[in-house]
Amino acid sequence: MLPPFPFVTLHQRPLPDGPAAESEWLARSATTGRAAAHLWSAAEGLIVPRRYAALPGWAGVPRDGVQVRASGGGLVPQGPGVWNLTLVWPAPAEGAAASGGVYRAFAQSLCAAFARLGLMLEAGEVAGAFCPGRFDLAAGGRKLVGTAQAWKRIGGASLALAHAVVVVDADPRALVARANAFEAALGSGMRYLEERLTSVARELGGAGDARTRTLAVLAEQFARVVMKQGPGTGVGSAGADSLSRCG
Repeated sequence: MLPPFPFVTLHQRPLPDGPAAESEWLARSATTGRAAAHLWSAAEGLIVPRRYAALPGWAGVPRDGVQVRASGGGLVPQGPGVWNLTLVWPAPAEGAAASGGVYRAFAQSLCAAFARLGLMLEAGEVAGAFCPGRFDLAAGGRKLVGTAQAWKRIGGASLALAHAVVVVDADPRALVARANAFEAALGSGMRYLEERLTSVARELGGAGDARTRTLAVLAEQFARVVMKQGPGTGVGSAGADSLSRCG
C-alpha cells in the first residue's frame, strides 16, 4: 500500500510550521505526480486539531508555539528530540479499506526500521498517551511512535499522507508535563500519563547516538537516498532498498 520513495528529504533546521509544510508537500505531489518523504522536527511547541479552537477555554489560553492542523486526532508535543516522518503520494484508491491498508503497511515498515536498532515494537492504542490511536507503536506498553494519515483531493488528484511522530531523545516526562499544562489551561479535562510514553534513547539504554541511528534506519527503510536541507549535522546518504489524524 506504500509506493517507492526515490529519496527522503532531511530537514536539519526545525520547520516553523509543520502542518503548512505538509500541505505544501501534498500540493507539490499533486502537481508532479511523484511520491515524497520528509524527515523533520519543529521548535518546542504543540500541534493541536482544529476542534481545540472551539473549546471554551481557547480564547484565554497562552498559545505561543501552538499550531493548529486541519484534521482531527489529539494534541501532539513537538520540539528538540521529537522527529516526524511524513510521506505523501498520489493515491487513487480511497475509503476505509485503503486507509486500513496504509496504516498496516506503514506500521509494518516502521517496526522493521526499529527492529534494526534491536527494538521490537507492537501496534495498538496506548491508553493514557497523547493522541492515542489504533496504530500507535509501543515498546513494553509505552508509546514510542504515533501514526496518522490524511487523504486530500487537489485539482482533481487524490493524494494520501502518512505521518509518524517519533520520540527520539526528548524527555518523555517533560513532553507529558507540557501537554498536561496546556490541557489544564484549556480546561479540556484531558490528562496524560508519563509512564505511558518512552523514547528511543531510553529504550536503547544510552547506547550510541539515538538521533543519528534513528534517522538512519528510517531513511534506509523508506528511501534510497537522503537529501539534506538546512544547516547542521545529520545522517548522510543512505543506501537501501515525510493534517494528521490519529489512527
